[in-house]
Amino acid sequence: MIVLILVAGLGALAAAAGSSPYWWAVALPLLAVGALGAWDLVQRRHSVLRNYPVLGHLRFLMERIRPELQQYFVERNYDGRPFDRDVRSIVYERAKGVDAEEPFGTERDVYEPGYEFLVPSMAPCPVPDDPPRVRIGGPDCTRPYDMALLNVSAMSFGSLSANAILALNGGAAAGGFAHDTGEGGLSAYHLRPGGDLVWEIGTGYFGCRTDQGDFDPAEFADKAAHDHVKCVSLKLSQGAKPGIGGVLPGAKVNAEIAGVRDVPEGRTVISPPYHRVFSTPRELVRFIARMRELSGGKPAGFKLCVGSRRQFLAVCKAMLEEGTAPDFIIVDGAEGGTGAAPLEFADHVGTPLTEGLLTVHNALVGTGLRDRIRIGASGKIATGTDLVKRMVQGADYGNAARAMMFAVGCIQAQRCHTNTCPTGVTTQDPRRARALDVRDKTARVRRFQEATVASALQIMASMGVTDPADLRPHMLRRRVDPVTERSYEELYEWLGPGQLLAGPPASWAADWQAADPDRFTV
Repeated sequence: MIVLILVAGLGALAAAAGSSPYWWAVALPLLAVGALGAWDLVQRRHSVLRNYPVLGHLRFLMERIRPELQQYFVERNYDGRPFDRDVRSIVYERAKGVDAEEPFGTERDVYEPGYEFLVPSMAPCPVPDDPPRVRIGGPDCTRPYDMALLNVSAMSFGSLSANAILALNGGAAAGGFAHDTGEGGLSAYHLRPGGDLVWEIGTGYFGCRTDQGDFDPAEFADKAAHDHVKCVSLKLSQGAKPGIGGVLPGAKVNAEIAGVRDVPEGRTVISPPYHRVFSTPRELVRFIARMRELSGGKPAGFKLCVGSRRQFLAVCKAMLEEGTAPDFIIVDGAEGGTGAAPLEFADHVGTPLTEGLLTVHNALVGTGLRDRIRIGASGKIATGTDLVKRMVQGADYGNAARAMMFAVGCIQAQRCHTNTCPTGVTTQDPRRARALDVRDKTARVRRFQEATVASALQIMASMGVTDPADLRPHMLRRRVDPVTERSYEELYEWLGPGQLLAGPPASWAADWQAADPDRFTV
């Protein structure tokens, strides 16, 4: 076949050369196809092409555009992953200031096991004029911060473009909510718009590290003193890939990123999976207290994707024995996040947000620590319903990452780690990043956050609640089979204040007994 195409091309070339000035328009494509087919036959990398030269390339083309075909033409409004079309649409509409309403009823199967719903009241309350805020700061904190109900979750400069960071922080400044910096350092793009910041420190200690990669307390204290930094946070793990570090290839470490992260330009940067500043629960608690002291009394806490309940209880025991505790704990769900991760970790490692929140909330209640520690929830919060559900499950406030990315233009192309983001959100390519208009997207971030919090307050009011602290487990129900549904109060165990100290229930006794404040027991 290939030989025939080549012969035909040469024949057409010879015949057309003397009879038409456009002979090349026919002959050259035939020659190109013939040459491609010949190469397919002799190459050894792809068996499909050896058996089906030329035509086999259609297979790779369809594979390349499969995600787009799936997202735009195949999936239903409510079954896409990681976020379905309904959720993406509601974020886009709220970010644009458009009413996010749907006619003709729900498309979801309300009798399918796993379907969850909130319980409305026969006596709804008026919606508060001003959204409530959450006071972050325990007895050891001298500069508490009032956190909004929904904030920007951790996303680093380097992972996100400069324009995306500017838009997110500008939206936070305009809307009065907080912006977590991610572990990539405190950049000028985080500081320029003037939004409130939660400065996150990871295992690489970027922005406050020595030449050897250790924590630099002097540099940390200097940067934490900035007026825009309202809280400081230590990242233990993240939902997308708990328990492993990260690698930033040297080719991506330009002068700007190197300066922000305190690393050599052009050299590969490795974030280890573990921290150098602590190796035991007790040392972790002491280091959080040190971060609070170095920051001048600002709220200090940590973020984790929950794993072993026994290890978290060990941290609680360390808090009790040391007489100090973090001001907040951010629970990241294993639902993943903006960071690229090995598929096995994204799919199978870590505790989902619901169980993670329940573990942390119950452990703190059971040890009598809950009143002094606020809990933030991070994991696929995109709507008012998501936010209310997480507060029912034990959170005080929520953080959103991917929903905020949608607000600045993300289309879920899932090219975040390739530097080829089509909307300029997750790229360091200046040509691609310039597509993201900072002024327009700043307004969209503010509108999305404002509308989502307003939706959450409206839902709470329909449930007869004006203060998130009054939300209770019986207000959220789940269908367990086609004819049975149960409330969260029935589905899960809820500890009473100080119950672990007075006498743990049988379901917690073994973990409580084994928890050691001087060792992370597996």
